[in-house]
Amino acid sequence: MRYDPLQLAALSAVLDLGSFDAASAALGVTPSAISQRIKALEDRIGTPLVNRSSPCTGTETGLRIAKHAEDVALLERRLSRDLSLEGAKTPARLKLAVNADSLATWFVEAMVAAGDVLFDLVIDDQDHSTDWLRRGVVSAAVSAEPRPVAGCDVHALGHLRYVATASPAYMARWFPGGVTPETASVAPCMVFNAKDRLQHRWLARHLAPGLTPPSHALSSTQAFLDAAAAGLGWGMNPETLAEPHLASGALVELVPQSRLETPLYWHVSRIMAPALVEITQAVRRAASANLHPPPKAPNARAGRGG
Repeated sequence: MRYDPLQLAALSAVLDLGSFDAASAALGVTPSAISQRIKALEDRIGTPLVNRSSPCTGTETGLRIAKHAEDVALLERRLSRDLSLEGAKTPARLKLAVNADSLATWFVEAMVAAGDVLFDLVIDDQDHSTDWLRRGVVSAAVSAEPRPVAGCDVHALGHLRYVATASPAYMARWFPGGVTPETASVAPCMVFNAKDRLQHRWLARHLAPGLTPPSHALSSTQAFLDAAAAGLGWGMNPETLAEPHLASGALVELVPQSRLETPLYWHVSRIMAPALVEITQAVRRAASANLHPPPKAPNARAGRGG
């Protein structure tokens, strides 16, 4: 099936901007024209593509077709550049999956270096980010999975290092005699969300397996750091973010010299790889400058989304 580019543009604009009016202003046509184009595309596909709410959102099929339109724009952008032709007036949009801790520590550097691209990021745990690739929702992902997703190329990026931290006051309250399996089983920790097993992996490696302490759920890298410094709980924070607080004494390590390494990999759709070569290069450069090389000894595999 061949798709009408005007209909694809209307669908992408509505889903990007959240309304038919905003899409009409962006494309320079009337809201009626936007509605007619999307209705014609829905009739042709045989299913709704837009949830007409406020803001407008895409159905599962609508999101897949919009993703196809974005991929076409990226491929056309690459072709125009290769042929030294005049490019599009607006940047192409790229949808990626990345974990929150990478976004907070090194990935923005890659985005800036990538150039004329509009990023649409899906934030998810790095153990689960490749699921978005498998479903065809994103074109690339930062993941802890070393095996390439079917139809994708994979590049090792390095290791994101974590440190188990808490405030001095928290340590005095919950671990007055030291961190032991008994005290760690009742001292509140923090998790990013239900997918986050990083704290439990640290406990299993450095104290005892099977510990399940009570936990606060904070889906924010900055909140994780702030809450640890405020004494809400202990948690695994990226070393680069925790170091200034450790140096000032606002945070301390639960167990000295117990850093945890999390490997990261860049998965990119093989079909889209030629169009994303600059993105891949920027990601690998930023990772090389900010991540640690693999540890000499085997270490913990996976991290979290935040």
